[in-house]
Amino acid sequence: MEPKKKLINSPDSCVDEALCGLVRASGGLSLLKGHRVVLRSDLDNLRGKVALLSGGGSGHEPAHGGYIGAGMLSAAVAGGVFASPPPTSILAAILSLHSAGASGVLLIVKNYTGDRLNFGLAAEQARNHGVNINMVIVADDCAFSQPSKAGRRGLCGTIFIHKLAGAMAEEGCSLDQIVPKVTEVLKGIGTLGVSLSPCSVPGCLPSFELPPGEMELGLGIHGEPGIKRSKVAAADEVVKMMIDHITNPDSQSHLPVQSGDSVVLCVNNLGALSCLEMAVVTKAAIVCLESRGVVVARVMSGLFMTSLEMAGVSLTLMKANQETLRLFDARTSAPAWPNLSSVCVSGRRYITEPQTTKSQPQDDTHSEGPLSPVMRKVLEKICSTLLEKQEELNSLDRAAGDGDCGNTHAQAARAIQDWLQNHVVPGCPGQLLSALAGLIEEKMGGSSGALYSLFLTAAAGHVTEGRSNAAAWANAMHAGTQAMKRYGGADVGDRTMLDALCPAVDELMKLTEAPPGGEMAVLQNVVKKAASGAESTRDLTARAGRASYIAAERVTLPDPGAVAVAAILKAALEVLEGQK
Repeated sequence: MEPKKKLINSPDSCVDEALCGLVRASGGLSLLKGHRVVLRSDLDNLRGKVALLSGGGSGHEPAHGGYIGAGMLSAAVAGGVFASPPPTSILAAILSLHSAGASGVLLIVKNYTGDRLNFGLAAEQARNHGVNINMVIVADDCAFSQPSKAGRRGLCGTIFIHKLAGAMAEEGCSLDQIVPKVTEVLKGIGTLGVSLSPCSVPGCLPSFELPPGEMELGLGIHGEPGIKRSKVAAADEVVKMMIDHITNPDSQSHLPVQSGDSVVLCVNNLGALSCLEMAVVTKAAIVCLESRGVVVARVMSGLFMTSLEMAGVSLTLMKANQETLRLFDARTSAPAWPNLSSVCVSGRRYITEPQTTKSQPQDDTHSEGPLSPVMRKVLEKICSTLLEKQEELNSLDRAAGDGDCGNTHAQAARAIQDWLQNHVVPGCPGQLLSALAGLIEEKMGGSSGALYSLFLTAAAGHVTEGRSNAAAWANAMHAGTQAMKRYGGADVGDRTMLDALCPAVDELMKLTEAPPGGEMAVLQNVVKKAASGAESTRDLTARAGRASYIAAERVTLPDPGAVAVAAILKAALEVLEGQK
C-alpha cells in the first residue's frame, strides 16, 4: 500500500506551512517566532482580562488556531500531526499572554495523556514565573460504557468551552469566576463520532482499515478505534444509533438528556463528508432530538474539529440554559466560528407557503371567440403531424443527440390533444399561447420544453383579442424567437431549431407591410424558408445544444429540432390554405 496522496510540499514542513497560511490569511492572527504558536495580533486588548490558551496536535483544523479572536482563544499551540505540543512552546505562549498584561491565563486542554502532561508541566513552570494560571480538562467522549483509567477523551465539545470561557473573559470575568462556570457546563456536554473511512497522517499509511460497506462507531479524533463496527446504514438510522448511545443511562459515560431539556447541537464534519451529507445528518439529528421532546436551541453544522480527511461525523450535545445561550451567542471575531442565528431552532415556523399565480385556475373560464375554430384546427393539425413524424425525428436525433426528439414532441402533442378535448379554445390568442406555454412547460420537459414555453410566453403578450391581425402575429413570433435566442444562447448557424425558425420569422415580418390579400403568399414563403433552413442544418457544425458535443463529421443529417419547426409551420399553413 502507498501513503494517501496529499496536496502538501513535504510531511515535515506541512504543519509550519499550514500555520503560516492560517496567519497570513487573517489580519487578527500572528505567529510567535521560533514556536508553533498562533497569537491574537492585538495582544494589547488582553490587558486586565483573562487570556485563554488551548492547543494540541495538528490535523484537527480549524481547531485550534481558527478559534483565536476577541471572545474566544487568545492563543493556540500546535504540535505535529496528532502529536501533543512541547512544553517549551506552551510556556512561551503563556508568557507572551502574561507579559501582554493578562490578569490570568486559562489552559483549555483535551483529555489525552500527552496533552495533560505537557500543558501541566508548562502550567507548573508558569506558576514559578508568577503567572496566575489554571487549567480545565475537557473529557466529553461518550463512546465507552466503562471508561478506562485514562478517562473520557476530549473531542469536539472542547470548542463549546473555548466559546463560553471566551465570552466570560471578554466580559471581564476573573479566572476564579470562569473556572467553576465551565467546569459545571462540562458535565452537560457529550460527543460521539462515527466514521466511514480512516484518515492518514501525511507520509504514512491509513490509521486503520475499514472494510468496504462498514462504519466505525465511537472513534477518537486521531483515528483511534471505536466501540463497534457495523454495516453502513441510512443517515437517519446512524444518527438515531448515535443519540441512543450518547444518552444511554446504562453507560457510565452517557449524557443524561430528558424530554424538556434544552440543548445546543454541534454536527461536526470529521473532514471528508460533503456539505450535502452534512445537511442530511443535521436534519436527522434535529428531528431525532425533537422526537424525544428535547428542545434544540442552537445548531452548528460544519468543520469544527476534524481528523484530517476522515469521512465521518461527530455529534456533540451541550445542555443549555439562558445564561449558557447568552454566552454562546456573544460575538467573537474568531475566523472559524460560524455566523449563527440566535433564534431557537425548535418551535419556529420554517415553511413558507408559495404565492400562487392567478393564471392557472382561469384556464376554464376563457370564452370562445371568432378565431377559436381556426386556432383549434391549426393545433389539431400540428399535433397529428408531430405524432406522424415521431420516428423520423427520433432517428434524426439518434445521429447527433440522445434519440428522443420525436418522443418529446409527441408527448407535447398528446398533452395538447388531451387539453383540447377538455377545454374551450379562448378567442384571445394571447390567452391560448399562455395556456399552451404552461402545458408544454409541465408536460414536454427537457430543454425543448423550456424553449417552446419561452417562445409562447414571450409571444403571448403581443396578440390579444383586439389585436390579432397579421402584423400582430408577426411581432409575436419575432418576440418569441428573440426570447429563445436570449435565454438559450444559440443563434442562426448554430445547428438548432433556430435555423428553421429565424429565417421563417424574418419572412413573416413582411406581413407588417403586406398589401391586403397578400398575406397567404407571405405565409407560403415563410414555410419554404423554414424548410430550406432545416435542410441547411445538414452542413452546419453544431455550436449549441447536445449535438455540439459530437464530432462534426459524424453529423450529416438535418437537425431534428429544425425539422420539427418546419413541420409545425407547414401544418399551420395547410389549415389556413384550406380556410380560404
